[in-house]
Parts: sequence; structure tokens; C-alpha cells
Amino acid sequence: MNKRLPKGQAIENLPLSKAAQLILDESRMLLPSIQALFGFQLIAVFNQTFSDKLNSFEQQLHLLAIGLVVLTTITIMTPAAYHRQMEVKEVTESFIHMASKLMLISMMPLSLSISLDFYLVSLLILKNTSFSLVIGVVSFVFFIIEWMIVPRTGILNRLLGER
Repeated sequence: MNKRLPKGQAIENLPLSKAAQLILDESRMLLPSIQALFGFQLIAVFNQTFSDKLNSFEQQLHLLAIGLVVLTTITIMTPAAYHRQMEVKEVTESFIHMASKLMLISMMPLSLSISLDFYLVSLLILKNTSFSLVIGVVSFVFFIIEWMIVPRTGILNRLLGER
């Protein structure tokens, strides 16, 4: 992974078993939030407001958002399923890399799903398509900046004055 560290920053190399445990724990921590989001998305479909206030295209956008959460769930759970079947009594460096990449990949459909539903909720509240679209796009851009760009550039360390 990216190892841009501020000067003088201590680093500790982890044994493969510890690295695998960390990545699986991180996945386990994300899963309840993803499941809660999925539940709320499903409940929304059975709410009267869903069919009364959202047109067919908007309902299909919500279905796309649900599908993206399903894709996120599949992606985030893949390392655990793989490990249980292929590397039950061992941990390899390739497993650590694969699990890390899958976690990062899962952030894309999750961020898009949340942004789509944020657009739809904004539309219901504001009743302004253009402004709601801006809100949805801006939220997606913020996800990409915070989840993909900030960690890779070390911006947060510089902003916080870390050396």
C-alpha cells in the first residue's frame, strides 16, 4: 500500500497474521453500517411516500442505490469467504493485498449509493431538481476526496501539522 509517511514517523511491520486480522476486523466493522443502510433502503420502498412523491425514474434510481449496496456487501465480504475456503490455516501476502483492494473497491459503490439516496431525499425535501442534483454530486465528490485522495496525498497530516 501507499507508505507516504511524514519525516521521522515511526513504522512497525506487522506479521501477516496480524495484518489479516486487521483487514478482516475492518471489514467486520463496516458491515453493520452497510446492513443498516440496506435495511433503510428496503423500508423506503414500502413507504407510501415512495410511490406518491417519486416518479418512475426516481424509483429506479433508488433501486440502483439498493443494488450498489448489495454490490458493496458482496465485495466487502469476499475476503472472509475467500479466506475460509482457500487459506484456512495460512495467510499470504496476496490475501492481504486482495482484501485491501476489495475494501477500497467497495467504497465506490457505497459512496455512489449514499449520494444517489441523498439526491432523492434532497429532492423530496427541497422540491428542486437542480439543487438536489448538486447536493448529490457534491456529496459523491466529498466521498472521493476523503476516501481516495486525502489518504494518498498526506494532506490530512499536513493540515493537522503532523511532522
